[in-house]
Amino acid sequence: MRVRLAALAVWFAACAVAWPTAAADPAVSPRVLTLDDAFARVADSHPDLRLFGPRGDMLAAERDRAALRPPLVAGATIENAFGSGDFSGLQGAELTLSLASVFERGGKLDARRTLAQSRIDALAVERETRRLDLLAEVARRYLAVVAAQRQREIAQLDIAQRQRTVAGARQRLQAGASPESVVLTAQAALARAELDRARAEQREQAARQHLAALWGERDPGFEVAAADPTALPAIDDLDALGTLLQRTPELAQFAGEQRIREARLQLARSNASPDLAWQVGVRRLQATDDMALVGSLSLPLGSARRAQPEIRAAEAELAMLEIEREAKGVSLYSTLTEAHGRYRTAQLEVRRLRDDVLPKLAKAEAAAERAYHAGAISYLEWAQLQSERTNARKQQLDAALDAQRALIEIQRLTGQAFVAAPAASPAQGTSP
Repeated sequence: MRVRLAALAVWFAACAVAWPTAAADPAVSPRVLTLDDAFARVADSHPDLRLFGPRGDMLAAERDRAALRPPLVAGATIENAFGSGDFSGLQGAELTLSLASVFERGGKLDARRTLAQSRIDALAVERETRRLDLLAEVARRYLAVVAAQRQREIAQLDIAQRQRTVAGARQRLQAGASPESVVLTAQAALARAELDRARAEQREQAARQHLAALWGERDPGFEVAAADPTALPAIDDLDALGTLLQRTPELAQFAGEQRIREARLQLARSNASPDLAWQVGVRRLQATDDMALVGSLSLPLGSARRAQPEIRAAEAELAMLEIEREAKGVSLYSTLTEAHGRYRTAQLEVRRLRDDVLPKLAKAEAAAERAYHAGAISYLEWAQLQSERTNARKQQLDAALDAQRALIEIQRLTGQAFVAAPAASPAQGTSP
């Protein structure tokens, strides 16, 4: 189990490989945060993970308490004292000193130890599951920062386009070939593009604060390393991923819970065996000034009958566990199929936009710019092509982000790292 859980964390580190990042040279950019850095900060400082330390100490104390045997009870009993007649005062008093305890039967001590130890073992799996969930949340928030960066870049490209249209419209206005309304319209489109950039910058700042909140930093001064969310790796088909799903930590928790419930059942069954209470002591007989041994044994009746409700409840809890595991498996598989479908669809959309749509729109926009300067087309036709190209870039980014979110969920469920292939060189064709 430890080996499996250790392997599950590999994909988080691979996420940084899936998104090519700029090398963070401490001498040049000491405040550049990579995905690995964010993972390390959360793993070291998040309270949800630090909480498991005290919980482990608490369970260890409960285990030590469960290992204790019934205590020895020392007692003193005085009889026939402060009565009337011959028993007035201490004349007829008899003093008994005793030692008593309980002899546990039915394996209660071993059952308590097993239950306490099984809870400690389950805590380790629970901690790993929580750690992986937190790292997945780090990846999502990191992706939000990267998304804002890319949105800002798209807005900057749109601004460059709109600046060319403003310049072209002014030239046409000065030449008397177009009215002033065209310049004003182009300037409004430029202002809208600048608004998109400002909004993306604000969104990036908010996303960085949201990311830094995971490790308690209130005023983040770092910059997230540049990344390309459109670099999407190939993943296995659904059947192969469904097989990996059987070993997910969320299902592994049921193995620990099964051991806990089996231990509870064994403890309930041990209660059917009555404990034997014993007592021995020495009594001083006042009348003859002699000493005598005393002893007693007691055994409660009806223990088996009284233990039956607890046994039935423990058996029912154990039987429920398999149904709960089956229900969880169905839910996880449904999540996996939905994420797998979203990823494949978004991956196709990103690829087609990169290979077919964006190159054609780039050529069309360049041709429209030349035609506008030549007076062959109107401003609206050129501006429409610029908008189409910007919208296609935004569509590609949205699809890539949806694919990355789905990929994070798939990797969290399966514990497998899917790494994107190296980016293609410009000669092989890249997105414009």
